[in-house]
Amino acid sequence: MAATAPVCDFGWKAPDFRLPATDGRQFTLADVAGPKGTLVMFICNHCPYVQAVLDRIIRDAKDLAALGIGVVAISSNDALAYPQDGFAAMTAVAETHRFPFPYLYDASQAVARAYDAVCTPDFFGFNAAGELQYRGRLDASGRNPAPPDARRELYEAMRQIAETGRGPAEQVPAIGCSIKWKAA
Repeated sequence: MAATAPVCDFGWKAPDFRLPATDGRQFTLADVAGPKGTLVMFICNHCPYVQAVLDRIIRDAKDLAALGIGVVAISSNDALAYPQDGFAAMTAVAETHRFPFPYLYDASQAVARAYDAVCTPDFFGFNAAGELQYRGRLDASGRNPAPPDARRELYEAMRQIAETGRGPAEQVPAIGCSIKWKAA
């Protein structure tokens, strides 16, 4: 089921976390933060919205790292109900696609709840002070990739954050598959 993320709450502080990564290490927010800002993405393996833009996410992560932006991806889906989003499958996807960022597993879903993540993909762009400056989409893609010449909205916003500490006033919310929450 498609879900749309809320608009950016400028200045909201990034919650900390400590989660296992597909490479066997543990990461905190401080471990992944870049000197110019941090991009925290909620993604998963099975979502067609993520699959449609995974190559662009990887491209943008590499380009953002060059600007001093730290990048991390977190999967919070219920792996019992969606085994294709389980840790072993995450590890395979990260290796196959050679993720240039840590891919973390939020088994308890506490981090997704702390961030109020809504969908996959859901992008949270923070400045160097850990203040939210971007909560928008990657680009005009939906379940299908946008044209190759589509405006790189996420990249442009994060570049602006790296340069000025502030995100763009106008942002288009992300849309994707809803987070697959565990039964209460």
